[in-house]
Amino acid sequence: MAHYAFLDGNNIVTEVIVGRDEGELDIDWEKYYGDFRGQVCKRTSYNTIANSHRTGGVPYRGNYAGIGFYYDSNLDAFIPPKPSEEATLDTNTFTWILS
Repeated sequence: MAHYAFLDGNNIVTEVIVGRDEGELDIDWEKYYGDFRGQVCKRTSYNTIANSHRTGGVPYRGNYAGIGFYYDSNLDAFIPPKPSEEATLDTNTFTWILS
């Protein structure tokens, strides 16, 4: 089981679903789900938070995607909404630091 995030035109997460594991049936599931819905679709890891994997595995895309998160294609990471104008992004953990 894998999780997938659908993005709007501004790369904001609009929905997260449970789907097939990547490589299952030799299909690119990001592309399949994205084509089916007509939206960009990105896999996300339920076990990744603050660029750390909860069970010791390899972190994937910075954070588990949530509704309203931004997908930064340059960083290949899901970034939570900015909590305030003064906050700065820590690009090691993909979390916001409050000033």
